[in-house]
Amino acid sequence: MNRLTFSARLTLFLFIPILLLSLSGCGKKKEPLSQTAFYFDTVITVTLYDKPEEALLEGCFALADRYENMLSKTVENSDVWKINHSGGSPVEVSGDTLTLLHAALSYARLSGGKIDPTIGPVTGLWDFSGSSAPALPSLQDLEKALSHVGYQKILIQQDTVSLTDPEAEIDLGFIAKGYIADRMKEYLISQGATSAMINLGGNVLTIGSRPDGSPFQIGIQEPFAPAGTAALIIPVTDLSVVSSGIYERCFELEGQIYHHILDTKTGYPIQNNLFQVTILSESSMDGDALSTTCFLLGMEKGMELIESLEDTEAIFFTSDGEIHYSSGLENMP
Repeated sequence: MNRLTFSARLTLFLFIPILLLSLSGCGKKKEPLSQTAFYFDTVITVTLYDKPEEALLEGCFALADRYENMLSKTVENSDVWKINHSGGSPVEVSGDTLTLLHAALSYARLSGGKIDPTIGPVTGLWDFSGSSAPALPSLQDLEKALSHVGYQKILIQQDTVSLTDPEAEIDLGFIAKGYIADRMKEYLISQGATSAMINLGGNVLTIGSRPDGSPFQIGIQEPFAPAGTAALIIPVTDLSVVSSGIYERCFELEGQIYHHILDTKTGYPIQNNLFQVTILSESSMDGDALSTTCFLLGMEKGMELIESLEDTEAIFFTSDGEIHYSSGLENMP
């Protein structure tokens, strides 16, 4: 049974994203302080309510810079880049990288390999950025890339990491933003913040509630609707809200939609009846990983997984326009 509780009821809002933030009515004289920048291939924003201090924002974005240079597979000399380019030799990495890799491997085992941190050779064949004309990888290239996918190829020994297959490649995109959001939250709390919001490109993590004690209102994007159109609004206090869907990083070719959530068996976008999965949890890292894991598992097995976890809830959006809630949400008034 899930034990996660919410400070107010879930409110259906006709049709309204990946995270539209309703922040009016603070009820305090202090004006919130917000800063936005571009990291992790997305726009990130941190907003402080009870401690609107520039130094705290600078600290958050220093963390963003540090972790991007540690965990990105494309930033030269990051820990992940070094592992991927080591030719199979052991690479000494930071404690954060080790922690995140252990977490990523636990989700790979939990999902039976449906989610896999060595998916890098396959993701490298797809371009969902919209920077080029839509194109499909060749079957030959996909087969070759898939032969190098397998989380068992990651070998961790003390503080070193190596790949038993030198052509394997680690990609932590399914979990890294959540981990970074958690670290930002830890930092802000250590500095005395009790009311704040961290938004890493749709990975939203709240600290406490609004200054007036009311919950933050998080809007969940309606799949394939114009940006900023919410399907529902969720009131949360001190929680993470993360969504994975097929409607943002995607392209259409010959009437078929191809999206970035890839099947580790075929190398193609997973085909099921899901449009989006949203996870509510205390840890943003877990929410990040679970949103993709549950999407890949499909609604039935994904819901089974959620129901087996404490302090975790989920909302599944299916292609027939239906919204399905885990047990901790479905009986809310």
